[in-house]
Amino acid sequence: MAGEVPDLHAQERTGTGKGAARAARRDGMVPGIVFGGDTDPLAINIPFNVLLKKLKAGRFKSTLFNLKVDGHDDVRVICRDVQRDVVKDLPTHLDLMRLRRTTKINLFIGVDFVGEEECPGLRKGGVLNTIRNEVELVVTAGDIPESLTADISALEVGDSITISDIKLPEGSKPTIDRDFVICSIGAPTVLAADDEEEEDVAADEVPTAGEDAAEEAEGGEE
Repeated sequence: MAGEVPDLHAQERTGTGKGAARAARRDGMVPGIVFGGDTDPLAINIPFNVLLKKLKAGRFKSTLFNLKVDGHDDVRVICRDVQRDVVKDLPTHLDLMRLRRTTKINLFIGVDFVGEEECPGLRKGGVLNTIRNEVELVVTAGDIPESLTADISALEVGDSITISDIKLPEGSKPTIDRDFVICSIGAPTVLAADDEEEEDVAADEVPTAGEDAAEEAEGGEE
């Protein structure tokens, strides 16, 4: 299920500390650190525009990257944190963690919903209620899926899909230890609105105790 691991190009940063980080930012770079993997931390710089584009694309923290730094062997990494400017909300620093292919990590994986055109419940006017757009899984670094697939093509109104209905990558499991709901097909909105109107009309037609007493009193006066 895992797709091709994308490359992430960076430069080794000479010097450490706030002064070197500020100099990197002035040059249009975002400073960062690569840690873990029984190897010394490596200070890096990543072009600001490159990082911002990847952040806007989404799922940056749940994507496994092949980090390429001149003078160093390629290594697989995953983002553990991105610090941002408190005013502009732009990236100012990032932390990357080295991973082995067999490393187990917790990641939020997005859910893709397929089969909407064939879904009998939707064809009858039902509504897709999405409970979870992503699911946190314990996954192996070498088998991180691009997404999970929820097939709703056979669902009727009132049916639902739970995590047990979704095929997960080998060796992965949800962090929640129960069969939770991913999505469901709700009743048609028109019918639901009609039911509410009928209830309102019925309520208006039922006289209250005060109205009964008033009517009786008027009859007695006649």
